[in-house]
Amino acid sequence: MTDKPNSPEARDIAYHLHPYTNAKKHLEAGPLIIDRGEGVHVYDNNGKQYIEAMAGLWSVALGFNEKRLVKAATEQMEKLPYYHTFTHKSHGPVIELSEKLIGMAPVPMSKAFFTNSGSEAIDTALKLIWYRSNALGKPEKKKIIVRNRAYHGVTIAGACLTSLPANHKSFDLIVPNVLRMTAPHHWREAMPGESEEEFATRLAKELEDTILAEGPETIAAFFGEPVQGAGGVVVPPATYWEKVQAVLNKYDILLVADEVICGFGRTGTMFGSTTYDIKPDIMVMSKQLSSSYLPASALMINDRVFEPIMEESGRIGTLGHGYTASGHPVVAAVALENLKIIEERDLVGNAARMGERLRNGLAALADHPLVGEVRGVGLIAAVELVTDKANKTALETPGALGALVNAHLQEAGLISRAMADAVAFCPPLIITEGEVDDLLARFKTGLDKALAELPREALPA
Repeated sequence: MTDKPNSPEARDIAYHLHPYTNAKKHLEAGPLIIDRGEGVHVYDNNGKQYIEAMAGLWSVALGFNEKRLVKAATEQMEKLPYYHTFTHKSHGPVIELSEKLIGMAPVPMSKAFFTNSGSEAIDTALKLIWYRSNALGKPEKKKIIVRNRAYHGVTIAGACLTSLPANHKSFDLIVPNVLRMTAPHHWREAMPGESEEEFATRLAKELEDTILAEGPETIAAFFGEPVQGAGGVVVPPATYWEKVQAVLNKYDILLVADEVICGFGRTGTMFGSTTYDIKPDIMVMSKQLSSSYLPASALMINDRVFEPIMEESGRIGTLGHGYTASGHPVVAAVALENLKIIEERDLVGNAARMGERLRNGLAALADHPLVGEVRGVGLIAAVELVTDKANKTALETPGALGALVNAHLQEAGLISRAMADAVAFCPPLIITEGEVDDLLARFKTGLDKALAELPREALPA
């Protein structure tokens, strides 16, 4: 915190309400002000360099200074800076992006719909699912199944589908009939001696039992991230998605794959759905769609979803949903160039290769007193922090160890994210071998400094 009244830090404190921030603490702590970016690095306004190990918010695939995206935005801004897609209007970039996404889909999809954030795309998916149920003459088919530790956004509907306590406390949740299943985290949730396959079988049975208890005719859809992101990088156990899909197919329940984090290479294939052989009816995408250079999100729906919606809009006279910036031409142009670069430079392959290097490096720290579990897939990973390995517990206050380690990581020039007591890693897809090694070295430094700060009584004898 600075005592200079006209400093950027003081002005931020005075005028800016931050998302996902302790507003009271911010009055004392103040902001870390990021001034510029270059590749996987960002620099604060004092010139200090950081490895951005979270790619911003899981999202900057191409790093922080890709000139081709700037050029794509500038050229489109000069040609057509804005137009909408309401009432049969369209433009070149949104047509091209729609065609591109449908062509990239891992399973047959029918149409793309554009929004501005992952949360808006989730809201749109929910609205379209309810619209479809009404179109089919099944108004009772509205319940939604999610998992504990899920993150599906922060808009009113998205927050209701999210299963993280901080997103619910002191907010009123208005979406009824959201059913929450066990998180597919084998290390944390499995019974003693239970294999991954046995754990997956138990979760599939929990799902089927819930469906039967509620009535299959009342359940519209299952929303799931291929890998749960903000819930702690929860990688599903072997056979999990195969068994879940078998249950959903048995009872005619739609599957929504939330690819907001996983999409466009993060899991080492183009989509998380490809990695886990998921066959969704709806795919929700954002973040790496434009490398977050501009706000971009979309969802794709298959014919099973589209056809009833099409017929209902014909009966009513319109599909009464959309946003001013749905399919914005500048955003679409940047997204197209972003996807082109990801393919040209084999960044999906690079994510697989560098992800393996990252996970191997993290796994080499398994004997560190604060490391409980290392997990991940592709170029996304997490380290679960503990002070007691045998009992899989950390400090008395949940999240305190994660916050301590995260503070030391930032001091060491590594920006990560603590989700309770798990530290996440999700660097830009362009990261190199040397940069992965540098990231690992900075992580080890932060871990060691946090360990040295803990009182002896906090650790087992």
